[in-house]
Amino acid sequence: MAASSSALGATISPVKLGKVQELYVYEINERDRGSPAYLRLSQKPVNSLGDLVPFSNKIYTGDLQKRIGITSGICILIEHKPEKKGDRYEAIFSFYFGDYGHIAVQGPYLTYEDTYLAVTGGSGIFEGVTGQVKLQQIVFPFKIFYTFYLKGIGELPEELVCKPVEPNPGVEATPAAKACEPHATVANFTN
Repeated sequence: MAASSSALGATISPVKLGKVQELYVYEINERDRGSPAYLRLSQKPVNSLGDLVPFSNKIYTGDLQKRIGITSGICILIEHKPEKKGDRYEAIFSFYFGDYGHIAVQGPYLTYEDTYLAVTGGSGIFEGVTGQVKLQQIVFPFKIFYTFYLKGIGELPEELVCKPVEPNPGVEATPAAKACEPHATVANFTN
């Protein structure tokens, strides 16, 4: 693939235009981290504009065989949608993958339907990453399934690439992954 030029004359690297790699991740709130914390800055009895929700939950590979780290971030309530029995948030958060680095994302988080957020960057093997991530709510706010569509990075490590378990309310990480046994974690996973 040849490099292309934009209207400003800048050259776009072929690496940035490379193939899309899919990465599957489960976020599971096992109710042991004090997450989420709901901060009612609006001081109203119902969810309202400006309420904040900081959170941190455990993440596992899409096949639920390995603990890979945590999510960490904040959601800002934009709109309460009683007719949809949910809310619209603006979310800013990261996925931490131990020695592999992290992926940062930002965008809408709708508690009542699937949404797509932008991948805004990363570190480690994810340095220079672009793309998007599909957030699929399984059980609010306890189980979420993510499908990352990543560009601009090298091949993902084999231990992160897997055939995912089909999202459903009953999904659980394996006992070994929950117990963080050495064979069921990535190196130096973030806790």
